[in-house]
Amino acid sequence: MDYTAMVGYRVEALDTPALTIELDILERNIARLQSCLTGLGIASRPHVKTHKIPAIAHMQLRAGAMGITCQKLGEAEVMADAGIGDIFIPMNIVGDVKLARLVALARRVRLSVCSDNAEVAAGLSRAAVAAGVTVGVLVECDTGQGRCGVQTPDAAVTLAQEIARMPGLAFRGLATFPTSPAASAFLTEAAAKLATAGLPAEVVSGGGTAAVFGLHELPGFTEHRAGQYVFNDRNLLALQEVTVADCSLRVRATVISRPVPDRAVLDAGSKTLTSNPGHGLIGFGLLLEYPEAVLARLTEEHGIVDLRACTRRPRIGEQVTIVPNHASVVVNMFDVAFGVRDGRVETIWPVLARGMIR
Repeated sequence: MDYTAMVGYRVEALDTPALTIELDILERNIARLQSCLTGLGIASRPHVKTHKIPAIAHMQLRAGAMGITCQKLGEAEVMADAGIGDIFIPMNIVGDVKLARLVALARRVRLSVCSDNAEVAAGLSRAAVAAGVTVGVLVECDTGQGRCGVQTPDAAVTLAQEIARMPGLAFRGLATFPTSPAASAFLTEAAAKLATAGLPAEVVSGGGTAAVFGLHELPGFTEHRAGQYVFNDRNLLALQEVTVADCSLRVRATVISRPVPDRAVLDAGSKTLTSNPGHGLIGFGLLLEYPEAVLARLTEEHGIVDLRACTRRPRIGEQVTIVPNHASVVVNMFDVAFGVRDGRVETIWPVLARGMIR
């Protein structure tokens, strides 16, 4: 579908469900985080899995980011196609198909990846040598997430030394998620031991939007990977890290039924908002026009809203604006996002990295 004709229209004219981005808030969020990190002397490498839109990645780079983070090769390929030249993929890349794509990407951009074991690193080395490229590698450290990562600072040093000996690879440093006091202690110890071993970590990379404004208390990091900050969402509202005025991403939906007085039904269900419950949240999104309402249940195409706490209730045909629980997964449900300023559509962005799960 060609959406370009919608530029200049009032946002209420959009067919629903529609993904909208408040441009004034988006720009303010980008500037605020960049200013914070610049003031701390920490490089910004934003995580584009949140927005999946090359135009927003370029906005982050123009604001001062030194490169971007992509979680999957598909995302990185989309961003490289858009002219972005410095990409970090904090993921173990395994298998011949992925390794072939990886080295092809390394011919086009300055590329780094993560590894938490020698077997993955050896596969990277073989592919890089065969292709005649160099791939940067950071040792991923498990500092409490219980996901990938070496388990101790000593293990980080041992793996870094192995990587440094492998042809086709350049050891670039250490990475973890999320940034926390435990992560700071782990990586500070690992970096000190690496320096003593004559293998200094060029990069010590942390991540997470919620951690950004506490970074002044966490020594040792040289770069930070934040993603959600461009949009913010109900999870961050619940953590009291942001306010509604900081939430640029919204889903517009229409009330299609009022079957009983205390219930409304929206045309946005789990295929729009996803079934992500959030961290201790009740319901699946915040209705800005009816903050007392609870978006209590989702089926595939319906959102069921509990209105019992509302003194004012929506009518059939009314559009409502939803701040989703988790922005990243919601963006992945849409083909396009409408950039809105002062209530009018100013730009339309294809979500080009949508669905890039490989």
